[in-house]
Amino acid sequence: MSQNSTMLAYGDAIRQGFCYLFDNDPSVFAIGQGLWSPWYVGNTMLDLDKLYGKARVIDTPVSEAACTGAAIGASLFGKRAVAIHPRMDFMILAADQMVNQAAKWSYMLGGQASPAVTIRGIVNRGGEQGAQHSQALHSWYAHIPGLRVVMPATPTDARDLLISSVLCDDPVLYIDDRWLYDVAEQDRDVDLQPLETVTPKLRRNGGDITLVAASYSVQLCLEAAGLLEKEGIECGVIDLRVLNPMDSQLITSEVSRSGRLLAVDGGWSTCGLAGEVIATAAERVLPRQWKAAPVRVTLPDSPAPTSGSLERLYYPTVESVCVAARNMM
Repeated sequence: MSQNSTMLAYGDAIRQGFCYLFDNDPSVFAIGQGLWSPWYVGNTMLDLDKLYGKARVIDTPVSEAACTGAAIGASLFGKRAVAIHPRMDFMILAADQMVNQAAKWSYMLGGQASPAVTIRGIVNRGGEQGAQHSQALHSWYAHIPGLRVVMPATPTDARDLLISSVLCDDPVLYIDDRWLYDVAEQDRDVDLQPLETVTPKLRRNGGDITLVAASYSVQLCLEAAGLLEKEGIECGVIDLRVLNPMDSQLITSEVSRSGRLLAVDGGWSTCGLAGEVIATAAERVLPRQWKAAPVRVTLPDSPAPTSGSLERLYYPTVESVCVAARNMM
């Protein structure tokens, strides 16, 4: 792909992805709460209702179940709908539509019908928002067969994987994190790739420890790897990108080489993504290849606090990743 010198921020990249979809596929529309607001979903959909009309960017009343059900129904009749939930916490109210309906249609009907629906859930943490507004529940949904789960960590992936998700014929949960919205990288042309071919990506080479993460946690790992390099510890960083189905090949090959695995996640440990990564490696990497027991850096087993000082202790940080890596050495 050709390169240019402009920088692309994560939030702008999502908006760019929607523009590409609206420009190129008349069957695409978005539905959800606060889509006409200048702040409700950050800058990711700014003025799209003005550019493409309110029939394609539909702002709904507060009913997660209704807007998700409408999107799934429209997708069964040829539309490519994107149902948007500005807070992933309240997307739980649409769990029946996602888990019992969208994820099951193809299996129940022998592949004769499947909703090509994308559900966008936004992780919106920090800022003293408290326990009911700060959850990243990706591991819940990654447990469900028939529902693809996507978590982009970089701006160009945020754009390109959004496009791939919406153009996929399977139901997809696309999760973005507002802590990433200001992260920027050099822009490049859209890379159209069928979602079923997207695999984990090695963001950084390193033979001492393999760090595995998704979404915002990838940025923590990359920053930590830069600091640890100055101490003589070389860390490889794997960006999972797609949680379900999870491709294990890169994890297996990198951990077999390094002998050490540090899984970093913005969710809880119990039945979480980090545990799944470790189990995946434990099943595939030979016992003689391990140099240390695998380690998880996750949230403590507690709902999110409201106090800012407690938040600083609650969420994984670059330093907590560094401490875990140093201990493994």
